[in-house]
Amino acid sequence: MRGLKGKTAIVTGAASGIGSAIAVRLGEEGCKVCIFDLNGDGAKATAADIRAAGGSAFAYQTDITDRDNVVSSVERAEREAGSISILVNNAGWDIPMGFLETDREFWDKVIGINLYGPLNMHHVVLSKMVENGGGRVVNIASDAGRVGSSGEAVYSACKGGIIAFSKTLAREHARHNIQLNTICPGPTDTPLFDDFKAHSPNGAKIAEGLARAIPARRLGETSDYPGMVVFLASDDATYITGQVISISGGLTMSG
Repeated sequence: MRGLKGKTAIVTGAASGIGSAIAVRLGEEGCKVCIFDLNGDGAKATAADIRAAGGSAFAYQTDITDRDNVVSSVERAEREAGSISILVNNAGWDIPMGFLETDREFWDKVIGINLYGPLNMHHVVLSKMVENGGGRVVNIASDAGRVGSSGEAVYSACKGGIIAFSKTLAREHARHNIQLNTICPGPTDTPLFDDFKAHSPNGAKIAEGLARAIPARRLGETSDYPGMVVFLASDDATYITGQVISISGGLTMSG
């Protein structure tokens, strides 16, 4: 992709799963990749994989729900890797259960990671992008935020909020040469989905049913998403902003 080489990118939740795959691909494209994850050892492992392949990567143990922690990590990343040109908000967490089975403590954790975390990241990084004359943000939401998902009510609310939030910021910051777009994965074989199967009494059967329902006849894989992320972050996407792209093997369709 054009215009990525030498750019500094932050990817949250990149210790594993989709985030790790995105970080590795950005490294392959020549970006300096800054990995923000609460799992410090996992962040270091992903950074090591990028460097082993000849790329440039930095790991920062970061709690995105703590704004002060976000500020300090972003400042370190700027000192070590340069001005931030790309932000990928990927970190997320949930445990599937019916809404009436949940409580306020659970809501707070889901909202803290899936909504307040990205708000913190945007608030800190966007101000720097404005000062620097532009940037790209790719938010990883979920089709749960577009069409709903049984057992994921609060998570779906957060992801739907991220979709609307991204569209609003895309309008506010187009004049600053900042493009914001959202990717909505469908069901994907990740550690988070493994947790779903483990916590649901019918998790394995649900996974099999989902695979049959998807026109592509399989769950998503972590390798299905980085291509779209790097495209939206590249100079090939300078006139694309405020868009929501579902990557679900055809399970959900819009347009």
